[in-house]
Amino acid sequence: MRRGRLLLAACAALAALVLAGLGVWQIERRAWKLALIERVDARIAAPARPLPPPAAWPALAQDGAYLRVRLAGVWKPVRPALVKAVTDLGGGWWVMSPLQTATGVVLVNRGFVPDALKGSIAPVSGPAEIEGLLRLDEPGGGFLRRNDPAADRWFSRDVRAIAHARGVRDPAPFFIDAKAEGPGWPRGGLTVVRFRNAHLVYALTWFALAGIAAVFAWAVARRPRGAQDGRR
Repeated sequence: MRRGRLLLAACAALAALVLAGLGVWQIERRAWKLALIERVDARIAAPARPLPPPAAWPALAQDGAYLRVRLAGVWKPVRPALVKAVTDLGGGWWVMSPLQTATGVVLVNRGFVPDALKGSIAPVSGPAEIEGLLRLDEPGGGFLRRNDPAADRWFSRDVRAIAHARGVRDPAPFFIDAKAEGPGWPRGGLTVVRFRNAHLVYALTWFALAGIAAVFAWAVARRPRGAQDGRR
């Protein structure tokens, strides 16, 4: 009986260590998330800078989210891709068009249009100067909904798939959310920057469970008063 009790106490103590480790991990994740939020806030508040050259694009595709940039070029006269969107203005569509710059093609999210205006969106052409936030690629599709390039149905801003569907080769591996340029449509400047940060709650939960497991281990391992190896 004593051996079984000690084995149970050891398992509980091990569980307490694992749970405490998960709590420490969440504290570290919280520090990482706070640093990320601070970095993104600084990028959004900074003045727009010229879009770096193509040699820097792979790095931007990994860690360039929400960098404020400006670029100039000529719109490629192709039909824009309409991507399903939900915004503060309601449900509708993002309007994605390729911009030919001096150094390559960049897909631009020109902004949002409501469902009622979906049929009125025509190809855009001519020169343009764009300022906006750099956004990372969204391959594949949305939650439980896959992009269908053959049917021209888009649920995420999948840069490569949209470019390929519009006959555009070698696009930048990111896209630009254009800033608002006035009250018309498409309506830019609707980028939502929101990071979920519940790591402190998770950490406290893990530490509480670790404390419960530790108390249980102590209670099981403690010999009953007046008893010796199960005999009175």
